[in-house]
Amino acid sequence: MVDYMVVGLGLAGTAFCETLRKNNKTFVVFNDRSQTSSRVAGGLYNPVILKRFTLSWRADEQLPIAAEFYTQLEQFLNVNFDKKLNVLRKFASIEEQNLWFEAADKEKLEPYLDIKLVNNENDGLKAPFQFGKVLETGKLDTKLLFNSYANWLEKENKLYNDTFDYSQLQIEQSEISYQDVKAKNIVFTEGYGMMQNPYFNHLPMQGSKGEYIVIKAKELKETQIIKSSIFLIPLGDDLYKVGATYNRNQKDNSTTLEAKNGLINKLDSLLDCSYEIVDNEAGMRPTVKDRRPLVGRHPKYNNLWLLNGFGSHGITIAPWAARSLYEHIEMQIPLLEEIDIARFASN
Repeated sequence: MVDYMVVGLGLAGTAFCETLRKNNKTFVVFNDRSQTSSRVAGGLYNPVILKRFTLSWRADEQLPIAAEFYTQLEQFLNVNFDKKLNVLRKFASIEEQNLWFEAADKEKLEPYLDIKLVNNENDGLKAPFQFGKVLETGKLDTKLLFNSYANWLEKENKLYNDTFDYSQLQIEQSEISYQDVKAKNIVFTEGYGMMQNPYFNHLPMQGSKGEYIVIKAKELKETQIIKSSIFLIPLGDDLYKVGATYNRNQKDNSTTLEAKNGLINKLDSLLDCSYEIVDNEAGMRPTVKDRRPLVGRHPKYNNLWLLNGFGSHGITIAPWAARSLYEHIEMQIPLLEEIDIARFASN
């Protein structure tokens, strides 16, 4: 008997497992790596929506929790997956510069928007109207994070690399049974894979496919994250991740020529140097129609729980939401109404 079974090991699953470990709870994880969103994503954390110069939802509350969480996780795993990089927002006009200064004057945005504009000193970039620097930003090497955490789980005999078979789940009042494992609670953290979960697939997950390309540009030599109509993210060794697209109609992890060409067109308006495409990736983001996470208890079974729906902001939301769910289960602290799946009870 363990305290928890966790199904899925993306950002939500990792954050919840680590919350359990730090609170001395016993747990096992089932994961088959079928959901690729967290692995192929750019890994950015950025508190500002740079299209409109507005603060992301509850970012000022979530960012300090995420920063502490990833710092402690790096120390625990003895790996460095968190790289502090500034995001430089390319301005398209003087008018955009003025909008930046207006936004930087607002109380909630002031800690994140530098009022000193950055000149373009990179011959490989087209940016005649300078950049705005976003503070408190960076990128996680999510592949290194997940692989390192999975390795630790395997050493502790906590990881089952299997596809979860819902038909084998036996639910009783005081415990859950699955194959040879019994647990007090089960938490599903499956990302878009939730749509195959018969206990939670009634919830209005929309899903948004995101595609990226990876380029090699030897002349570029850029060390910061550049944001124009796309993100350009340095990976080291003259490699850069470029993305991402948003497609709510296609529900798969396959790449498309249409999305690739769209990214190339946007990249060509940013770069003034040669490059070659070396990779092309896609994944389904677990986006929700009301753009809020899906967290909470199953309406019928009191020991089935959900932690999902972080969209494209999983890096900052996951540690905060995992803490919220843990405190709700263990301490009966109410969930925020805007994240509680009970908000859809009447739908």
